[in-house]
Amino acid sequence: MTLNGCLQLLLYLAVLIALAKPLGWYMARVYDGQPVGIDRVLGPLERLLYRLFGTRADAEMDWKAYTVAMLLFNLAGFLVLYLLQRAQALLPLNPQSLGAVSPDSAFNTAASFVTNTNWQGYGGETTMSYLTQMLGLNVQNFVSAASGMATLVALIRGLRARSAATIGNFWVDITRSTLYILLPLALLLALALVSQGVVQSFGSYADVPLVQPQSYQQPKLDANGNPLKDASGNDVAETVPVTRQTLPMGPAASQIAIKQLGTNGGGFFNANSAHPFENPTPLANFLELLAILLIPAALCYTFGKMVGDTRQGWAILAAMTIIFVPLLLGAVLAEQSGNPQLARLGADTAASDAQPGGNMEGKETRFGIVNSALWASATTAASNGSVNAMHDSFTPLGGLVPMFLIKLGEVIYGGVGSGLYGMLVFAIIAVFVAGLMVGRTPEYLGKKIEAYEMKMSSLVILIPGALVLIGTAAALMTRAGTATIYNPGPHGYSEVLYAFASAANNNGSAFAGLGANTPFYNTALGIAMFFARYWLAIPTLAIAGSLAKKKLVPAGPGTLPTHTPLFVAMLVGVVLIVGALTFIPALALGPIVEHLMMVQ
Repeated sequence: MTLNGCLQLLLYLAVLIALAKPLGWYMARVYDGQPVGIDRVLGPLERLLYRLFGTRADAEMDWKAYTVAMLLFNLAGFLVLYLLQRAQALLPLNPQSLGAVSPDSAFNTAASFVTNTNWQGYGGETTMSYLTQMLGLNVQNFVSAASGMATLVALIRGLRARSAATIGNFWVDITRSTLYILLPLALLLALALVSQGVVQSFGSYADVPLVQPQSYQQPKLDANGNPLKDASGNDVAETVPVTRQTLPMGPAASQIAIKQLGTNGGGFFNANSAHPFENPTPLANFLELLAILLIPAALCYTFGKMVGDTRQGWAILAAMTIIFVPLLLGAVLAEQSGNPQLARLGADTAASDAQPGGNMEGKETRFGIVNSALWASATTAASNGSVNAMHDSFTPLGGLVPMFLIKLGEVIYGGVGSGLYGMLVFAIIAVFVAGLMVGRTPEYLGKKIEAYEMKMSSLVILIPGALVLIGTAAALMTRAGTATIYNPGPHGYSEVLYAFASAANNNGSAFAGLGANTPFYNTALGIAMFFARYWLAIPTLAIAGSLAKKKLVPAGPGTLPTHTPLFVAMLVGVVLIVGALTFIPALALGPIVEHLMMVQ
């Protein structure tokens, strides 16, 4: 790796960790209802929303009421987004007169954005009107992220409560998450992105002349539309000049900001953050990369602040970073090593088998290998899913890194809220294992971990793996699933495995090469997204309710401290062992065997 590449990675990690404390402190004050400055301006709007929801700031819910409110809110969002897509052709703010989205694609997209997955089986600029993008997709970018943050805060309250029957109020938590955290940050980032050239307009698509006109050959047709033949019976070709290009426009910057901050990832344009209108400059690239992990990292400090021991938050953040950094370096080195097959085929005249410049296939020359690998790692460590390079074009081991990060359960930073509550479930499992080792009832933050918590935790870690493996097997054993696998062998298998891993862990990124916009994949992946989001959130809230009722147990001589390097190492081991035992056999059939074929 070059010195410039090392400095880029160090700068990114340094800024991320430096911002975690101040933002985490601010979010802790928001959730505890303490003054934060902007509440003087937004306070009246907050109180108005409470009246619309029929609640009060001091009204409390038990975990069952909290869960019902969360599910009903998300169900309403799903229905509105589905109907908006189906009625798109009849609605305003549609300058390109785009038609209604097909039923299966509308179902998949609604499920995707409501669950914070943002998987996209369509091209944004050719499918979605401005109204659908703003009122449908962009609104869900805010509230789906806020739902995950609300669930996390409910779990934190359960951990710190002293024999309480309630865990907060869903309507209050989602309002504060949106008004005081997501909206201000998104506004600041959107203004910064507009300054860098990200488009933000309501005008129609622009038709502009090409700087370098092109041409292509096509069969010449007669008056009836049939191909003309010459005297030898061959098709007659004609040259078609191309002198103009249509440039898609739209209110993109406002959506790009929240897609990154809310770990949504859905692109306004089909090429996502590789598109120059979404990600035009190195500074825009850095800001968007920073936004992907900013809130998930800062929520670790929020957790420590809310439970009264910031060391707990730093320990969780350390465990996440210890797993993330080696995998990130592995992706960078794999891509910089290149593909030895190109040299053997004569495509590379270097003396060595490696490509001197590394594997640049599918990457933006504006960003290069380091920034592409960093983005691929960050977007899959978080449940973001946006891309500035095509993961399908990575080397086998380079592509294995983002796939493995997804399969760890999206807990290495993870989605806003959902990543940390998933990591806290792993922490509960880690202290349970430690308790078994020393023959004591395990405790976490003074709460005894018993059979009920372990049953719920088991659901949280087992359901995503089951969805990935069962979904992949079903796709590979049906004609509808194999019909649109366009790459043979282990790479085609990897594309299917990646798709279900992405859906079942609410990530949203994809390997290209798989035709996923079909009734089979739209339906199967949509169902996986629903189960992965809510079958994990419900057990998490059940854990919160159970822990809230328990009394705090004073730490004793046999209590495992959960802020020490020993616990961090144990937590890292539990996360990696669960991921390895679940998915190494599946990975061996895809990227691992493909790598062996490449270097044989």
